[in-house]
Amino acid sequence: MATIHLFLTGKGGVGKSFAAALLYQYLRKKLADQTDNPYQLVAYDTDPVNSTFAGYKEFEVTGLKIMDGDDIDPSSFDRLVDEICALNGEAQVIVDNGASCYVSLCSYIKGNNAFDTLRDEGHAVLIHTLVTGGQALGETLNELRTLSRHFPDVPLVVWLNPYFGEISMDGQKFQEFKFYKEASANIKAIIEIPHIKQVLFAKDMGTLLARKWSFEAGVNSSLPLMSRQRFKNMWRNIHQAIDQAGLV
Repeated sequence: MATIHLFLTGKGGVGKSFAAALLYQYLRKKLADQTDNPYQLVAYDTDPVNSTFAGYKEFEVTGLKIMDGDDIDPSSFDRLVDEICALNGEAQVIVDNGASCYVSLCSYIKGNNAFDTLRDEGHAVLIHTLVTGGQALGETLNELRTLSRHFPDVPLVVWLNPYFGEISMDGQKFQEFKFYKEASANIKAIIEIPHIKQVLFAKDMGTLLARKWSFEAGVNSSLPLMSRQRFKNMWRNIHQAIDQAGLV
């Protein structure tokens, strides 16, 4: 049986691929520490414009070609479903979907009852989406509400990304939002990406993202000792945040 982690958001530049990379690192570490019931870790990048997730060379991510000329070829998603259903044994599958094909993929899923097909084959599906602070707060909240309404029987994992600003509205935190209350029955977990306030932490994080390194690669790099120590601290906090979600 596979657990499929599908990252869906129609807003680009909100940290979706970064969140997918964090989950990959978390599941990879879990797999390395596993003494019984090992699982396969499988990852796909379907972004036809910015294949950020597949750009992590130390990860094993399959880029899925979904373009036919200038248009998205919906049949490419057939191949994705077939590949997932062909997996043997336990598997954790991460699918990072590009913002540019968000509408096409959602339409494909609904029109073909893709989630029902996967469940009928014995697989579980989780939709991961992001809510950010700053100017994109309203848009990402609307996407959360839309996903909740369109896929009411699919558990949602909400990643809170405070990089662009505090996630608050009229003095209220996310769990107090009307948007959250409307979607709460669907929400399986909330993962809050730790806010990086200190200048040195932010600089090191920028280096990590620019080089498309995992935290492990950053810790084992030739960067100054304190930079590597900050990577350890950041990863420990992120790992704990994902751990609390109980995804595995």
